[in-house]
Amino acid sequence: SPRLLQGLRTNREELGRIKAALHRQEPVHSELLNYTKDGREYWVELDIVPVANDQGELTHWVSIERDITERKKAEEDIHRLAYFDSLTGLPNRRMLLDRLTHVLAHARRTPQVGAVLYIDLDRFKNINDTLGHHAGDLLLKGIAGRLQEALREGDTISRLSGDTFALICPMATDSRHAALVAHKLLEQLESPFVIEGLELFIAASIGITIYPQDTINPEQLLKNAEAAMFRIKEQGGSGYEYYKADINKQAAERLKLESRLRPALERDEYVLHYQPKVELAAGKLVGFEALLRWCPDGSSPVPPNQFIPILEDTGLIVSVGEWVLRAACRQNKLWQDSGLSSITMAVNLSARQFRAPGLADLVERVLKAIGLEARWLELEITESMLMDHTTETAVTLQRLSAMGVKLSIDDFGTGYSSLAYLKRLPISVLKIDRAFVKDITSDANDRAVVQAVIAMAHNLNLRVVAEGAETPEQVSFLRNQDCDEMQGFFTSRPVPAADAQPILLDGHCKKIAGIAAASAASTRP
Repeated sequence: SPRLLQGLRTNREELGRIKAALHRQEPVHSELLNYTKDGREYWVELDIVPVANDQGELTHWVSIERDITERKKAEEDIHRLAYFDSLTGLPNRRMLLDRLTHVLAHARRTPQVGAVLYIDLDRFKNINDTLGHHAGDLLLKGIAGRLQEALREGDTISRLSGDTFALICPMATDSRHAALVAHKLLEQLESPFVIEGLELFIAASIGITIYPQDTINPEQLLKNAEAAMFRIKEQGGSGYEYYKADINKQAAERLKLESRLRPALERDEYVLHYQPKVELAAGKLVGFEALLRWCPDGSSPVPPNQFIPILEDTGLIVSVGEWVLRAACRQNKLWQDSGLSSITMAVNLSARQFRAPGLADLVERVLKAIGLEARWLELEITESMLMDHTTETAVTLQRLSAMGVKLSIDDFGTGYSSLAYLKRLPISVLKIDRAFVKDITSDANDRAVVQAVIAMAHNLNLRVVAEGAETPEQVSFLRNQDCDEMQGFFTSRPVPAADAQPILLDGHCKKIAGIAAASAASTRP
C-alpha cells in the first residue's frame, strides 16, 4: 500500500484529490512529499492512469513515480534567492512589497491603520571601512536578529539593501503606536554587539509613514518613510521622524540640487572664500581658512549647509575636496610670489576625504606641483574623524606632520572621543567650536568650557583658535584667557580672494589692536 510512504507532512488534501480521481476512474497527476523507510523526506512526481480490458472494464492501475527532490530543492533555492536576503534570511524588498500589497488590500476593506518604518543604520560604513566587510556582515546578522526579537505577530521586517531595513506594522491601532514600535527598535540596538572580540555600538535613524492616510501605494509608502528617515539624518540621526507632506517636496529639491552638483566641478562653479585668522595679542594676521562656496550658473552662492552634506552623501566631496586643496594652495603661492607676507592656509578635510586611501600622497603631490612649502598648509579635521580609524589615522597624520603640514582639530568640544589622542597624535592646534564662543559673555557653563580648553591646550603645548567671535566683549574675554587666535565676523566674514588680498597686505586687524590698547591702558597704574 502507498500509505507506508506517507508521513506527517504529506499533503492530506492532495491525497483526497487523488483518491477522488481514482474513484472516478480518471488519470491523475500529482506531486507529493513522501518518506523513506528511515524517515527521510523526498518529493515524488506521480502519474496514475487506469487500464481497462477489451470490454472496458477496469482491471489495473499503472503508477509512474519520479523522485524530484533535487528539482524541488532547486525551486526552493530560487524562491529564497528571489524573496529573501541571503545574508540575514529576512524577506527582501520584493517580498516586502508583495506583503505590503496584500496588507494594503486588506486595509481598504477595514478601518484599521498601519505603519511602514524605514530603518537606516548610522555610521555603519565606518565599521565596514575600519574592520572589514566580514565584521560588517556579522554585525548586520546580529542587528537582524535583534530587530526580529522586537516584532509582534503579523509584523514583517525586511532587509532592503546594505544597512537599510523596513518594517510593516499592519495592526497599529493609531499613528501613535508606530512611535512606540520605533522606540522599541532603537532600544533593541542600544546594548553593544560583540563582533570578533570587539564591542561595537550602533544607532539608527527611522522614518515612519502611516497608511492609508499618507498613501495606499506600496512603493510610495517606502519613499515617504525613506524621506522621513533622511529628515532625522539631517538632524543628527539616532531617532525617528514621521512623514509629513512637505518632506517629499524637500526630497525632490534635494534630488534636483544633487543633479546640479554633479557637473558643477566641470563647469567651474566652485569658488573659495577666505576668512582671516588673527592673533589676539596684537591683532596680527596669521592665516586664512579656505571655505568652499558654490555659485551654480554664475548665480549667488548656495548656503554651504545645503550642498556640502549632499557632497558628503554622494561621495562627490572627495573630488571636490581635492579641488579645494589645490585651489587654496595655489592661491597662497600666488600671494607669496607677489611679495605678500607668507601666512598659513587652512583647509578642511571631509570625513570621506580623510578615509580615502592615499591622502598623504595626494597632499605631497599637490604641494610639490604648486611649489608651496608644507609649513604654510594647515589641515583641519574633526574629533570624530580621529576616532574612526585609530591605526590608519595615526599613520596618515604622522606622515603629514613629518612633511611639515600643520594639523588642527576643528569644532573641538562637540565630539564624543577620548582626549587620549591629543597625546598620541601630532596635533598642533585646537579650534574651539563657535557653539561655545557664542554665549561666553552670558553663559557661565560656556565660559568654563572655553577656559578649560584653553588651559588644557596650553599645558599640552597646543595653540588655541576660537571660532565665531563676533563682538568686542567676546574678543576681550578670549584675550584675557590667553586664547592664541580667533576668527569670526568681528574681524571679517569669509571673502573672495580679491577682497582677502587687501587684508593680507595690511597684515593687522585694527579693531583687535584697539581692544589690546584699551586693555593695556586699563591696567596702567
